[in-house]
Amino acid sequence: MNRTIGVVMCVLVLGITACNDAKKEEDNSVMETEKMEMADKQQQATEMEKMEEEKKAMAIETSITGKAISNKDLSTLVTALKAADLATMLSEPGNYTVFAPSNQAFSKLPEGTVDALLKPENKENLQSILKYHVVSGQITSDKLMEAIKGGNGKYTFKTVTGKELTAMMDGDQYVIHDSRGEKSEVVLGSVEASNGIVYIINDVLMTK
Repeated sequence: MNRTIGVVMCVLVLGITACNDAKKEEDNSVMETEKMEMADKQQQATEMEKMEEEKKAMAIETSITGKAISNKDLSTLVTALKAADLATMLSEPGNYTVFAPSNQAFSKLPEGTVDALLKPENKENLQSILKYHVVSGQITSDKLMEAIKGGNGKYTFKTVTGKELTAMMDGDQYVIHDSRGEKSEVVLGSVEASNGIVYIINDVLMTK
């Protein structure tokens, strides 16, 4: 009798131990599965983040700022944009038309003007000058030509500063008149960017 009870007890103990082991294996399997799922999610998140960063980098490279950086004739403008904290604005998603003064355009300003404008204390004035070259919306060369013809030879439009510019034709050359009545020729345009259109001009536009 005692022997039978002992055997039964042993069987019960072995059964309980086997159940506990099976439970542990099941728990370990679940934990391993959860770890793998979490690792997959983290990898997917990392890949998504990398894709977003690459997409953002590509957008910046093809933006108005990116186009200016890649053009050696616009190096002074790039320096001015950075000094005025406007490089970011023109590299982010948007819809702009920019009349970009070339290095030659800046060299026509009185000696010392550019250096003075690049100083931190003149940042607000520099911003105002540069924004006078920026228009909301995309004006392609076809649209510009159509607008000039529709306006009996001239097309007046506002920049983001609220001040006006006037586009006209001089022969087959586009010219932009500022509020002083001074004109600047378009030497290259219209260059498409991811966030707008760029025209390169040979004089810096100024307000009265």
